[in-house]
Amino acid sequence: MRFQALRQEVAHPRTSVQLCLLGIVGGTLAALIIILFRLCVEWIRESGVATLTSWLVHDWLVLLLMPLISVAIILFIAFLTGFKHYRLGIPFVIHRVKYFYGNIPFRTTINQFFGGMLALAGGFVVGREGPSVHMGASSSGLLGQWLRLPYNSVRILAGCGIAAGISASFNTPFAAVIFVMEVVLREYKIHIFVPIMLAAACGSVLARSVFGEVNELSFLSFTAFSQWMYLYLVVLGILLGMLATLFNRQLMRVMTWFRPVSMVWRLILAACITGTVGALLPEALGANFIDVEHLFDSDPGTLLLVSVLVFKVILAVFAIGLGIPGGIIGPVMVIGMLAGAVLLLPLSYFIDVPEFTNSFALLGIAGMLTAVLHAPLAALSAVMELSYSPQIILPAMLVIVPAYVTSTQFFKNRSIFILQLDYQNLPYAISSIREALEKTGVLAAMNTDYKLFNDAPEKALTDHLEKEPTKIVVQQSKFEIDVQYKLVQYNVSLEHDATALSYYQMEGLSAQSTLHEVYEHLKKSRSGAVYIYDQDYNDIIGVITWNILQSFLQKANY
Repeated sequence: MRFQALRQEVAHPRTSVQLCLLGIVGGTLAALIIILFRLCVEWIRESGVATLTSWLVHDWLVLLLMPLISVAIILFIAFLTGFKHYRLGIPFVIHRVKYFYGNIPFRTTINQFFGGMLALAGGFVVGREGPSVHMGASSSGLLGQWLRLPYNSVRILAGCGIAAGISASFNTPFAAVIFVMEVVLREYKIHIFVPIMLAAACGSVLARSVFGEVNELSFLSFTAFSQWMYLYLVVLGILLGMLATLFNRQLMRVMTWFRPVSMVWRLILAACITGTVGALLPEALGANFIDVEHLFDSDPGTLLLVSVLVFKVILAVFAIGLGIPGGIIGPVMVIGMLAGAVLLLPLSYFIDVPEFTNSFALLGIAGMLTAVLHAPLAALSAVMELSYSPQIILPAMLVIVPAYVTSTQFFKNRSIFILQLDYQNLPYAISSIREALEKTGVLAAMNTDYKLFNDAPEKALTDHLEKEPTKIVVQQSKFEIDVQYKLVQYNVSLEHDATALSYYQMEGLSAQSTLHEVYEHLKKSRSGAVYIYDQDYNDIIGVITWNILQSFLQKANY
């Protein structure tokens, strides 16, 4: 009973100090894991390249072998943990948040930590936000399970972990909050928004204390330009919408083509493709923002810039499509930066291209994120935080809107996460009734003012109901192997042979459950009740009747 008051409070769908503190603790745990993950990636990347360089004479041979070595270790770890636990990535997390209150299987988290670390160090065009989201949701969700919190608060904690993970990865706390609300939870409620915001802030503070105040995209400073260029921004948005549609469809095509192939051979093929391209064009490897900065600083020619863009798209499509552990947001951002720089080149006759390269790279990020993920608010907030400039809001809007409309209306493109969920047959849509009921835990709704009888005769039950007709009466029957509970009420039927009392068999629900589980038990009969237990299935701590549940269903909301 140590945390009973805490559980009772967070079962309510309302903002509370307790829920905020839980968000801070969950965000801190998630951020610490992500910081450890980032440090491990940097260490393996530096030590691995140094070791291979000392063994091999040619640099191209190092670039060729790095992906193959990474895949070999990834497969070994997947073998140890079980290949059935290889489900990972943001689509899987969305599914678990929607249908399992954010509970993530621990073995998938192990695969994501080591697999993502090796994939990033091996030069694959994948992002670290995929592992960050997965591990963030898992760590915060495990905190909720350890405290045996109601499932409605466990889901909020998973959202806190996701926000802290993204914030610790990119140092963009506001964009992290918007991403969780817009893409993962797909709702805006104050009692959810506040703890997630605190968790994102914790992730950013801890990341800055380790990696410094400046984020990796600080080199992308926005330069204001003349208003005559606004018309071209609409064209830029249309072209980015077309590129995003191409990217999504080719990614899904690769996933479909190679579905019959075993995971082992898919990962080996991805390593061979990445290694071969990397040996020929090293600039195409990875989804590191620092590499794009070096590319821009080197004043690349048009051919090199276009080549890097094309091969980045190809390597990202094959790496993600063939199952390499890692995220899609990082590659989309890098592709958006390169696409923005390439699409600036037609204006070289009118403006100084190097002066506006960073601005168009930021706008490229906004357009690609919007059209690929269908997250316009997250894209807008991301470029605002990355540029530290409010002047980008209007130009970004002029890119985001045509990119989104072009992608969705003219090319019927859908969010890449939704496409992947449908491909993997992972449900993600829930009914409005379920969505409303899952916000409240049974601890917040159960009635503890009930009268419990132990194998009492019918006369004793009738006498009590005559004195207190509105009170809940429960009959307990003990057997050799278990205990059964029945709700006792007056029989109000008009049948001529009806008995005085009606008995309704009661099923037990864990104290972590939400009102949705109550609804699932009672919706057929539209009557009766369930009893709530804490740890012992036979130990009743409260009762929820159909009438109590109905009052929540009909409750007015602002």
